[in-house]
Amino acid sequence: MRVQRVRWRPSRWSLQTRVTAVSIAVAGTLLILGVTVFYVTVRHALYEGLHERGAVAIKLLEDDLQRSDPPAVLAPEVTGFSLIQVVDDQGVVVASSPILAGHPAMTARRPSEERERQSETITVPGVSSRVYIVSERVRAPGGWRTIHVGSPMADLDHARGFFLGALGVSVVLISCVVGVAVRRAVRRATRPVCVMSAELAAITGGEPIRRVTVPDTADEVSELADSINRTLRRLEGVVERQRGFVADVSHELRSPLTGLRAQLEVALEHPEDEDWPAVARAALGDADRLQNIVTDLLIMAKLEAGLRLDRRPVDLGDLAHTEAARRRRRVPIEVEADEGVIVEGTQMHLVRLLTNLLDNAERHAASLVRVTVRAEEDTAVLEVSDDGAGIPVQDRELVFRRFQRLDESRKRDSGGTGLGLPISREIAAAHDGTLEAADSDGGARLVLRLPLKGK
Repeated sequence: MRVQRVRWRPSRWSLQTRVTAVSIAVAGTLLILGVTVFYVTVRHALYEGLHERGAVAIKLLEDDLQRSDPPAVLAPEVTGFSLIQVVDDQGVVVASSPILAGHPAMTARRPSEERERQSETITVPGVSSRVYIVSERVRAPGGWRTIHVGSPMADLDHARGFFLGALGVSVVLISCVVGVAVRRAVRRATRPVCVMSAELAAITGGEPIRRVTVPDTADEVSELADSINRTLRRLEGVVERQRGFVADVSHELRSPLTGLRAQLEVALEHPEDEDWPAVARAALGDADRLQNIVTDLLIMAKLEAGLRLDRRPVDLGDLAHTEAARRRRRVPIEVEADEGVIVEGTQMHLVRLLTNLLDNAERHAASLVRVTVRAEEDTAVLEVSDDGAGIPVQDRELVFRRFQRLDESRKRDSGGTGLGLPISREIAAAHDGTLEAADSDGGARLVLRLPLKGK
């Protein structure tokens, strides 16, 4: 059986209104519960006091009954109880206080056992307020008697109304005070958020990215502002890199396009004098360069998008032997690879990485390219070195920037895209590895480090 989860509709109230409403509701509920408990406690204490005083009055009357039958008219008041009756088992009033002279029994209820005491609140004809009665069954010389003592509760009823009204007004006033205090507190706490929201809305991207104002308070709002500023700094860096990337791409694409256009325009001006196969070959060369640039850009875009790689075990030693054997060699390539150096990766990407490293080494080598593969603890290490001019120390990071080509590289190959090594580093990073230019006795030495399989 499928259970559907209840989804609440998003509230259209502001945060300030919602927090204030919840605070008032919680405070009001707690106040009502507290007032109720307080009222019940006070009421219970008053009734207990009346009950105890009634017991004292009955005890005094009982002592009089033990000495002789009571007169028909009793004392006007005993310990604050002005309504007194002595009733026999037949319900006949034997004696009463002056105010109840000639009246029937105040209540038909009477205790069934000796010394059993009962209390209740009733209305008595002729008495404007409710009456609290305490009753007890006692033995007298004339037989069993039930003594009723009652106290009008006019003052208590009046005080109860005032008391409940005062408590109700207090609940309302306190709830209002809580609501106003919470609303002001929330407004003050969210004011920096409103400022940050306005500052973020003003950011268009057409100008240097500004930062939001960080409040002086050391709380969650200031932490949010710091987080936003860190994000804006990263975003600014991404935007700057993107602008630089677009500028570099436009520059790299403009050169072959300009050359191609110029060649075709010149050829079309004097078509009868042109060697059209040579023109076609030159145009094809520029087209190949454009295709290489677009292909490299597509690979970098996929890598930067964080696409999930389909990783499988790859033997780096076998990969190095295979790629070195199938290449057209300008200079010899020596491969020294240990057995069983296996990594988890996408073979197509690793082949592209190794191809880029070999292309770079072969372009700059004077007479030899060397490839070594070995395992160091839990890391696979692949090195590609050449005996060329090498990479100056200050330029070792520059070669991994997009479209950055050193003068030596431009002299040897004017058709490169300047994306081979940057793509190789991106592939290494996508495989949780690193690629860097290391020290060498002569020539360039590029070192790839990848985690071994299972490590």
